[in-house]
Amino acid sequence: MKNIYFVVMLLVTTITFAQDVKFEGVIKDTTGVALEMANIMAVNQATKAMDGYSITNEKGRFQISLHPNAVYDIKVSYVGFQPYETTIKTGTENIVRNIVLKEGTMLKEIEIVKEMPVSISGDTIIYNSDSFRNGTERKLEDVLKKLPGVEVNKDGEIQVEGKKVQKIMVEGKDFFDGDTKIATKNIPADALDKIQVLRNYNEVSNLKGLENNEENVALNIKLKEGKKNFWFGDMTAGIGVGHEEDRHIINPKLFYYNPKYSVNVIGNFNNIGELPLTMQDYFKFTGGFKNMMRRGGTSFNVASNDLGIMGLRNNQAKEIDTKFGAANFSYNPSKAWTISGFGVLMGSKTDLLTNVKSTRINESLNTTTFNDETSSTKQDSELGFLKLSSSYVPSEKVHFDYDALVKSSKQDENTSLISNSVTTLNGISVPQYNDVYSQKKQNPFSFNQNLNYYYTLNDKQVFAFEMQHLYQDEDPFYNANLAFLPFVDVPGQPSLLPGYDTDENRNDITQNRFVKTNKVDAKLDYYYMVTPKSNINFTFGNTYSYQNFNSHIFQILDSGSQNDLNDQTNNNDVNYAFNDVFAALHYKFMTGKFTFNPGFSVHYYQTNDEQLGTSNKNSFGRFLPDFYALWQLKKSETLTYNYTMANNFTDINKLAEGYVFSNYNSFFKGNRMLENSLSQVHSLRYFKYNMFNFENIFANLTYTKQIDAIKSKVLFVGNNQVSSSVNMNSNFADETISGSGTYGRSFLRYYKASFGASLNWSKFNNISVGDDSDFEDNLNEVQTTESFTQNYNLKFSTNFKKIPNIEFAYNYTVNDFSNDIFYVDSPSVTLEYYFLDAFSFTSEYSFYHNRNKKGTSDTEYDFLSAALMYQKKGSKWEWKLSGTNLLDTKSINESSFKQLGGISSFSTYVVQPRYLILSLKYAL
Repeated sequence: MKNIYFVVMLLVTTITFAQDVKFEGVIKDTTGVALEMANIMAVNQATKAMDGYSITNEKGRFQISLHPNAVYDIKVSYVGFQPYETTIKTGTENIVRNIVLKEGTMLKEIEIVKEMPVSISGDTIIYNSDSFRNGTERKLEDVLKKLPGVEVNKDGEIQVEGKKVQKIMVEGKDFFDGDTKIATKNIPADALDKIQVLRNYNEVSNLKGLENNEENVALNIKLKEGKKNFWFGDMTAGIGVGHEEDRHIINPKLFYYNPKYSVNVIGNFNNIGELPLTMQDYFKFTGGFKNMMRRGGTSFNVASNDLGIMGLRNNQAKEIDTKFGAANFSYNPSKAWTISGFGVLMGSKTDLLTNVKSTRINESLNTTTFNDETSSTKQDSELGFLKLSSSYVPSEKVHFDYDALVKSSKQDENTSLISNSVTTLNGISVPQYNDVYSQKKQNPFSFNQNLNYYYTLNDKQVFAFEMQHLYQDEDPFYNANLAFLPFVDVPGQPSLLPGYDTDENRNDITQNRFVKTNKVDAKLDYYYMVTPKSNINFTFGNTYSYQNFNSHIFQILDSGSQNDLNDQTNNNDVNYAFNDVFAALHYKFMTGKFTFNPGFSVHYYQTNDEQLGTSNKNSFGRFLPDFYALWQLKKSETLTYNYTMANNFTDINKLAEGYVFSNYNSFFKGNRMLENSLSQVHSLRYFKYNMFNFENIFANLTYTKQIDAIKSKVLFVGNNQVSSSVNMNSNFADETISGSGTYGRSFLRYYKASFGASLNWSKFNNISVGDDSDFEDNLNEVQTTESFTQNYNLKFSTNFKKIPNIEFAYNYTVNDFSNDIFYVDSPSVTLEYYFLDAFSFTSEYSFYHNRNKKGTSDTEYDFLSAALMYQKKGSKWEWKLSGTNLLDTKSINESSFKQLGGISSFSTYVVQPRYLILSLKYAL
């Protein structure tokens, strides 16, 4: 089938190429200077359709593919010049014609830009949505995938020119700030007029040109005129066809926009595995809060105590039932003041059935441990977040912002697990069996607020004050009922659970944890313009964090009574304070095509942890340099170099010396004597975007070296581990080299192709403790693990208006771990066809082949989905028959690697069966 698709597509492509006639030339001004970024388009006089367009390159050259034997109106525009129009008639031979533009007022510039599929204005790329639609698109994501230079991954994240889009706006108003997935999955495609890509984006005009914003990209959606000042959207309801059990989906989406206010309401209730947001989306949702200390030289991140409750990236589950509601608003009480915000509520019930086969090889001890683990999990989660923002900009000199974000969730996970492990030592195998029933519960809460004030004193001086406060309260609860508790009798060690009753039939053990965090970041920046192309930036800042960590382990006896394990090794009552006072100096200047921004920061650190009846105080200073350079080779071609040196600090979680029991076979003990680590990062990024042939080239190379890293010291006993944290000797640095590159191009208007590759080599060091040694002595050795991951992807797609469209994609991954190599082949084919002015058909087929070099694992699986939609032109009703997992695939696989112990794993997840859904949609 795949070969047939390829042959057909190759034939169609060859025929289309053969029929095209080239119209090319050079556009200049009256003095003979070539005009770069001039717009030219050809409108077919017979059909009134625009058959071709081009944007000139740096030499003023254009090239358009046209139909033979047709008459075209040629329209040319360029800012500051009079529009130019002429008529040409094509035959079967190519046409070469140079065009001269005269300076003057562009009366038709608005008309030209409106009709052009792609145009550029400064740092903004403007796409005309209708020019890329073929009739099968239903949401923003479908249109974005067709735009030159734009990619959308399966998680709904958008990349433009290799950079992740950080913000989506509609008519200049934030749309669920801090997440792009809600926008890509819900904004209707038929409402889109223009899609503006805002490069070098900075929402604070006071700082424009003063900071390095080359990595900042945002999207702004312009709506069609009929969608403004009116409610628009759609409401969908669907039921399962041919299922004994209930299958349903209800998905209302309502939007309202006018210059003064906007309202968006989205809902999704389904049990067919459609995930508006995942748990991973929830935890990484920033609400648009910036990392204000990114150039401060210090990395102090508050760790999450989320117990590792499984978060789905997609529909990797046996059963998923989701309820989702979200609302977003923006209101302008005056021209200078904007109030905005959003709220999201989501509940989900999930069943998972998973099998994980893992292998750990300890060459120094000549041991191999193989573990086969099967688990059945039920999750019940409720989550919500609310953000309110206020922005006041009374003049070009003053900008004031305040934001508040509240996140709260309730999560419950129950798992039944069977583990069969075998440890082989010198040819002798020692099996170990365990059956475990565990429960994880947590109700984390966080409150984040942000205050920013920017003031432009005059043309040379700008002040910026930024402050952020985080309050976080976490209460993870873990209970395990085991046949075998590995931490009562560990070879070479005293019992890790003093006072534990070993005479019970089952081992029922529980730990409560409570972690509270208050963290405040504040900094004041002063910018002074030395010349129009240079400025000095002075920064004064402070980071202060205060945390409290409490934990307690207890045992439930067979009689139902509670046995409290009150020894200090199994309890924590820790307070930890961290303070960083710093000053920084940066000098930014431009010379020719180069921009340089060297700088440094000077820090004074103070830390104090209180536990076990004593205080451990520490203070020291540090000098940290950084450097930034940009080479602007052409208007849309840059080479960027970044160097940073940073101090990395741990938070309270790795300092608390009482044992933490967060998994049935894993104990962790903190170390209050930990010191900071020092990291150096070098990154080189190349980017080129050629609007002449819509060529997009992106490449990135990053080298990271971390010395005195905070690493794990671990004792493995079969499949079980006891670990702590230590500072690794500086002779054993962690190193990572990663590189990625993408070449993409749109050509002959209907075709889009890309090739990408990413490589990652990592070397990590941990300390392995011998099975017969004491955990606290020096009979340890450094265990170095290396991994090398390669990923290659190839994609080719068409975008015709009246014939079927197809997309071919191929992905190849090699995971070279310390003890095995895994390979994944994944070709896919997508078909789209809009026909008879009413029907839309879409289908996607994906094939996966997972295997390892040792030959112990070789699996294949595939997925097929399809949808047939019917909607008459002008009708508000649409019928849809859709099918997911039409081949009824039972499970999927993936491989992974853990640097701690060098453990490679191969996992199998049971997925939802075939669903057929009949739905009806009404468009407002």
